[in-house]
Amino acid sequence: MNLSYWEYKTWLAHIDFTVVGSGITGLNCVLQLRERFPNAKILVLEKGVLPQGASTKNAGFACFGSISEILDDLKDHTEDEVVNLVNKRWQGIQFLRKTLGDTAMDFQQLGGFEIFSKNDKELFESSMAQIDYINGLLLSVFGQKAFELHSNTFGFGNCLDQCLVNSLEGQLDPGKMMVALLKKVRAANIGILNGVEVQHLEDKSNSVVVTTPEFEFSSNYVFIATNGFAAQLTGEKIKPGRAQVLLTKPLENLKVLGTFHLDRGYSYFRNLDNRILLGGGRNLDFSGEETTHFGNTELIQLHLEKVLTEIILPKQPIEIDRRWSGIMGVGNSKKPIVKQLSDHMFCGIRLGGMGVAIGSLVGKEMANLV
Repeated sequence: MNLSYWEYKTWLAHIDFTVVGSGITGLNCVLQLRERFPNAKILVLEKGVLPQGASTKNAGFACFGSISEILDDLKDHTEDEVVNLVNKRWQGIQFLRKTLGDTAMDFQQLGGFEIFSKNDKELFESSMAQIDYINGLLLSVFGQKAFELHSNTFGFGNCLDQCLVNSLEGQLDPGKMMVALLKKVRAANIGILNGVEVQHLEDKSNSVVVTTPEFEFSSNYVFIATNGFAAQLTGEKIKPGRAQVLLTKPLENLKVLGTFHLDRGYSYFRNLDNRILLGGGRNLDFSGEETTHFGNTELIQLHLEKVLTEIILPKQPIEIDRRWSGIMGVGNSKKPIVKQLSDHMFCGIRLGGMGVAIGSLVGKEMANLV
C-alpha cells in the first residue's frame, strides 16, 4: 500500500458506509444512506472509468414486461410473484422520475409495443387470448388496463398487421440519467473513486476489511451493487448475461417512435436521435453470453442486422454507427436479491435485465436494511 498519510486520511479513514458499484443501484443506495445518516462518511468504489455493467450501456427502456414475457414468467413464478415483479418495476420508474425529474433524463412516455413476425402468429394469438387475464391480473398495479391491441402502422416487414401496446411504457437517456444521479451524489458530499476494483471483502467483528489492488481499508458497512459481477463478492446464485447492441447512423423520415419488443422480448429496439438502437439475441447462445467480458460476436450481430434490415427498416439503406455490450445479472428467478449477507455486508443484485425500472428502488431498499 503506497498511500500517503494525506491520501489515506482524506479518502479512506473512518468510513461509515462503502458502496461497491456506481451504477443506478449503487448511487440510489448512497443517496438513501445520506438521507438517513446526514453526518456519515460515505464512499463509492467503481472499477471502471465510467460505471461498468449495464447502467450506461443499456437501451434506455422504461418498461415493465411485454405480454408474452409476462406469460413466460407465469410458467416459473406464481401469480403473486409476477404481480410483485411488475409492481416493483412500475414503482421503480416512478421513484426514479421523482428523484431526477423527466427532463434531466429525457424521459418520454411514447408507449411500449410488442410486435410479432409472421412466424410468430401462434404466439400472437395465444397472447391475445389472454390479454384480458393479464390486464385483470395487473389492474392493482397500473390502475387501468395496461395492454391494448394496436395496428402495426410502422412499416415493419414480415410482421403481422396488429401488435400489442402498453401506453404507460417509456424511454430515457441512460447517460443523462447517470449524470443527474452523479450530480446529486456529489452535491450530497459523497466520495466516488473510479478505477478501483474490489477484490475481497472480509467481515470482522466491528467492520469490513475492503481489499483492492491499490490499497486496503476498513468500513463500518459495505453494500454490494455490482449486479452481473456480484457472484465472487457475494456467493449468491447470480449469472452474468451479456446483452449486445447496435446503433444505426441517422436516418431520414424515421417513423419509428417508442420502444419495441419481439421474440418474447429477446430482441428489442427504439428510436434514438433519428436512429434505431437495436439489441438482444442472447437466446441464440445463452452459454456463450453468460460472461463478464464485454464484446460482440458475429453470430448475434448478424442476427441483429437481419432483424434491422428484414423487419424494422426493410428496403432502406442503413449504416451502422457503433456496437457495444452490457452485462446484466440474471438467475433462475427474476426477483432481485436484496438481503443482508453478514453482520456488516448487504447486497442489491440480480436485476434481471430490468435495471432501469427497478435499480433505483433496489438501491433504496438495500440502504434501508442497515
